[in-house]
This record gives sequence, structure tokens and C-alpha cells, in this order.
Amino acid sequence: MAGGDVQGAGGPGSFSRAAWARNEAAYEAIRSMPFNAELAAGTLRQDRFRHYIVQDAHYLIGFGRALSLAAAKAPDPEGIVQFAKAAQEAIVVERALHGGFFRNYGIGPETFSATPLTPACDHYVCYLLATAYAEPFEVVCAALLPCFWIYKAVGDDIFARAAPDNPYRAWIDTYAGAEFAEAVAAMIAATDRAARGVSADIEARMHRAFAQATRLEWMFWDSAYRDAAWPL
Repeated sequence: MAGGDVQGAGGPGSFSRAAWARNEAAYEAIRSMPFNAELAAGTLRQDRFRHYIVQDAHYLIGFGRALSLAAAKAPDPEGIVQFAKAAQEAIVVERALHGGFFRNYGIGPETFSATPLTPACDHYVCYLLATAYAEPFEVVCAALLPCFWIYKAVGDDIFARAAPDNPYRAWIDTYAGAEFAEAVAAMIAATDRAARGVSADIEARMHRAFAQATRLEWMFWDSAYRDAAWPL
């Protein structure tokens, strides 16, 4: 399923539709990059997935903080509840998924805490937190949306071609699942509501934020595949 067809995306004139169309080539690069191609085939080396899952657990802490800041900036009670709940799920629900892999790979709390954020993870977390602190609610929504939407699109794509005995089945089923689809649809809808009636300047900043977060999604997976670390 193409990412732009995710249930909950707005109509032809919506911000979400326009943002996805502008970044469709970037999504295709993410969908077909070696990490995700090998994940779908079940041939991804365990050390590469291990690198990814540790960094993703670090990332989710920062992502949860950014969602909490978005909740504080939300203009209505419904938005406060939505983003606060999303922050909770990022920390509790998705970390439960990581916890299963951590047990399988023998990664304890001390090992996790002692593993520093890679340049790609650090960059992504710092970008989201800086945006959440400094930008208006509308731009924060646009920066947070790619993590939801791209994971759903990639999860659906991999689910459609992965073998039942894929060793990463738990990851695939989580991001291709109905519960995550509901969260993605809600985030798309919230971003489209926020974008209604904004100035041309805010809309341009929203598109820049969406594009930057999309690039950082690619960098995150590429970094895991290459086991990238700080050069110094």
C-alpha cells in the first residue's frame, strides 16, 4: 500500500497529501534501502537489527518528550489528550516490543544505558526537541508526522512480502497492525486540522519540517545498516 493511501489522510487539498507527494521519492528510497529490503526478506544480519533496536529505544525517549511538548502546545483539550497518550504509547507500548528483542539478544539495562546515541539518532532527537521547543504547534505536528506515517507505510510494505517465519515478525506485525494504523490516522488528521488556515510562512515551515524528519528517518535506518558511530 502506498504511504499516501494510509487511511486517515486528508483530501486533495490537505497538508498531509501535499507533504507526502513532495517526499514520495524519499519514501521510496526508505522502502527500498538495504536495511528494509533485507528486513523484509528475513536476511538482515542480527547485529544490524540489534544496533537499530537499541538506538530506536533511545530515540523513543526523545520522541516521547517531543510528543509531550506537543501536548502542552495543543490548542484544545482533545489535542492535549491525543499527544499525551501518544507520548505514553511511545514509551510504554513500543518499548515493550524492544524489550522482547532485548531479552533475546541479552541486552540488559546497564548495556542499554552505556550505549551512546549514534550521530543519526542524536541528530534526529535533537531536531525534534528543538522543533518542539521553538516552533509553533502546527510545525511541531509536521515534524512528528513522518515517524508515524513512514513506519506505517514501511510496515505495511514489508508485511505484504515477508515470510511467516521471518525472525523480525514481531516488529513487522506491530507496525502493520490495526492499533498502530489508528494512531497514524489520528496523527495525520491532527496535522491536517492544525494546518487549516495557517499563513503561507507557517505552511512553508511545516513542509520543511516534514521533509527534514523524512530525511532523518532515512539516515536512522542507513546508520543502523552501516553500524555508524562517532568518528572521534
